[in-house]
Amino acid sequence: MTTLYFMRHAESEANLADILASQLDFPLTEKGKKDAEQIAKELQEFQQIDHIITSPLLRAKQTAAPFEELFNLQAITDNRVIEQDLGKYAGKTYAELDDEPDYCHDRSLRWKWVPEGEGESYEMIANRLQPFFDMVFDEKHEHILIITHAVTLRMIKSILLNTLPDYPKDIAHNGEIWQVELSKKGDVHKIQSHFYGESKFADSRA
Repeated sequence: MTTLYFMRHAESEANLADILASQLDFPLTEKGKKDAEQIAKELQEFQQIDHIITSPLLRAKQTAAPFEELFNLQAITDNRVIEQDLGKYAGKTYAELDDEPDYCHDRSLRWKWVPEGEGESYEMIANRLQPFFDMVFDEKHEHILIITHAVTLRMIKSILLNTLPDYPKDIAHNGEIWQVELSKKGDVHKIQSHFYGESKFADSRA
């Protein structure tokens, strides 16, 4: 049976500055780098990883680095697990969004909402994730670590729980890991959260 470990990247400079990073390349903070190292060490004590997939964004690849070293693996980047494209809102702070009347502040209404500036709706994210899930259901690796982002994880959770177009309003903490035992497509999968390092400290407003 294939086991998936979905992880939100460790703390980034955007998280620290209250910025919507979107697909902009913010690095990890020094705290985030240390936390990624600690999480990798703690995960190694309990779990085996055979394959690492990461978003192409720097904060995800930096989070993957200590896992690559400890598990002696080379991560593969996959654009399908990149963060939401927020169009013109990318790089703005949460405070600045208060003055943006066209920004969808209600999380429950983002399924069809496309951010101005060629952004992505939640529906568009879910659609790009579907072929990714087709791939992982066919994977021969037994334990796969996937390092991704807050909003993308929101859609991933909906796919795993088979609730689309409904989706959770909460998001994963920085460094939080979700363990999922794959069965078959369309099943409602059980998601087990793991908190290693300092993953309990994170911004959860995205």
